Amino acid sequence: MPSVPFKKILIANRGEIAVRVICACKDLGIQTVAVYSEADRYSSHVRFADQAICIGPAKSARSYLDIPSIISAAEITDVDAIHPGYGFLSENATFAEVCEASQIKFIGPRPEVIRLMGVKERARAFMRELGVPVLPGSPGVLTSPEEGLELAGKVGYPVILKASAGGGGRGMRVVNGPDELPSLFLQAQHEAGSAFSSPDVYLEKYIGAPRHIEFQILADEHGNVEILGERECSVQRRHQKLLEESPSPAVTDAQRAEISAVLRKAISQAGYTNAGTVEFLMDEAGNLYFIEVNARVQVEHPVTEFVTGIDIVKSQIRIAQGETLAEILPGPVEMRGHAIECRINAENPVTFVPAPGRITGFHLPGGVGVRVDTWAYTDCVIPPFYDSLIAKLITYGNDRGEAIRRMQRALSMFIVEGIHTSIPMQQRILADADFQAGRFDTNFIKRFMPGPK
Repeated sequence: MPSVPFKKILIANRGEIAVRVICACKDLGIQTVAVYSEADRYSSHVRFADQAICIGPAKSARSYLDIPSIISAAEITDVDAIHPGYGFLSENATFAEVCEASQIKFIGPRPEVIRLMGVKERARAFMRELGVPVLPGSPGVLTSPEEGLELAGKVGYPVILKASAGGGGRGMRVVNGPDELPSLFLQAQHEAGSAFSSPDVYLEKYIGAPRHIEFQILADEHGNVEILGERECSVQRRHQKLLEESPSPAVTDAQRAEISAVLRKAISQAGYTNAGTVEFLMDEAGNLYFIEVNARVQVEHPVTEFVTGIDIVKSQIRIAQGETLAEILPGPVEMRGHAIECRINAENPVTFVPAPGRITGFHLPGGVGVRVDTWAYTDCVIPPFYDSLIAKLITYGNDRGEAIRRMQRALSMFIVEGIHTSIPMQQRILADADFQAGRFDTNFIKRFMPGPK
């Protein structure tokens, strides 16, 4: 069946990702509809879209997470498709189903695939069956502390309890011995239930000093899958990423080829379509273990776009239109050079406490190999209701050293006045000798944190 181009797309999101999707739509000649909360009335995505509709008050539950309001906005404006961005409803299978029922194309995987990948222990079992390396752990959800104790005894301490239905560090507890497990099991369940409306937790072997590696995938609706290489995401605090790069300094060409081959088979077998990210932990010996799939575009997708020359968001839209990867991609995927992304957050650079407020001065860096994705501008107000990300600064170089130097130059030219930002912290990270040498893991940022280490 030939592809049918979209005429109009609604972006069910806000901030920089909404602006990013609008840019991709404009490149494809597609009209856009922005939805916004009362707190975002003067946000850039509202200004840049062809149409904009207010869908509720500031609180996400009554605006960006309100499915009936978003569908009503889509029907009123007669859109062909909805792009969910990341966060909010991007991995909500029910939302994808409602879009289908309303005859609106959801730009993402099918609902049943979102459900498979969204329940982590099911995704782990599926990947294990297809030969993807998975950390030892429970085959499914733990039913009791007693079951957890039995499994932990077999796997060996330390282990980690994780929320099955979510991420971001919530519903996670590291267990160092059997005496700790019963109480931490109940804590993890409670936090998971509060954060994700599901108390389900599972158990896996805990790696004390891992690297966080993720592989970018694209899959069309005709069974074709392509892997766009990997990203290094180990520089993070409280399981929230601060800096990402591609390719990873720790992944070899042989590993990349091996994991890519296994993932092509697994993603095809799952019936996965559109963009997604498969996340791994790398242990001290360099072994990679699958942990989860993010069934959406990632915040850090620009570093992959830089090194492959592939516009991932445009690819998402074209896949949803029914085009094949052969039509979308310019040729065989090759990774050239090196790219780094720094997340510029409205937060205290020492304590990471959010710092909403009015931006009184705003100057973006430029020059060769520099890209900035942002929604912010001088005199805009950073509201306290949402994620603190105000911009993504991305640099590209012929090699990692050049990308680092360009990032240092760009950070020094990035001016944000009126609020605290993460820029000073990013500058400290870039200047660190171990970072520059590629020697780091997910514990790296602790050396910059106040208090006992």
